[in-house]
Amino acid sequence: MNDFTHKNSFSFDDLIHCAQGNLFGEGNARLPMPNMLMISRITKIHNSGGSHSLGYIKAELDINPDLWFFKCHFENDPVMPGCLGLDAMWQLLGFYLAWAGLKGRGRALGCGEVKFIGEILPSHKLITYEMNIKKLIKRSLSMVIGNGFLYVDSKLIYTASDLRVGLFTKSNNKS
Repeated sequence: MNDFTHKNSFSFDDLIHCAQGNLFGEGNARLPMPNMLMISRITKIHNSGGSHSLGYIKAELDINPDLWFFKCHFENDPVMPGCLGLDAMWQLLGFYLAWAGLKGRGRALGCGEVKFIGEILPSHKLITYEMNIKKLIKRSLSMVIGNGFLYVDSKLIYTASDLRVGLFTKSNNKS
């Protein structure tokens, strides 16, 4: 395991190392592998800043018309499923927990309110995610709560409040 906890940005190769379990160590949070990895790079990650001064993440996904979901959602009316943008926000919060040095496997635990006010089409070029850490809980179950914003080509189109991700170890997740 390499010590990436002091880095403030991560390349696609770094994210793949995380998905393979090589970034934060065996048994700890991982990102999904492509095709479910909805992030091309993390451009900023900090344990301060953001709207609550508790942490901030900024990440990007490069869009191209050949992405798998455009072929099947919907036929002759391709659009990125909104749930994939929401999943990317959960992925980033789980990454934040591991980056902060907390142990366990990440799982999405829910969210408060989600608003979709636009769509992502094959003609778009770039998704930018911004996550503001609202609360970080470090107990037997580590959990982060954050608010997320998704921009496509610099236009805000999704907001999500009170996204929650927890880390589970064998002792607190028996199944």
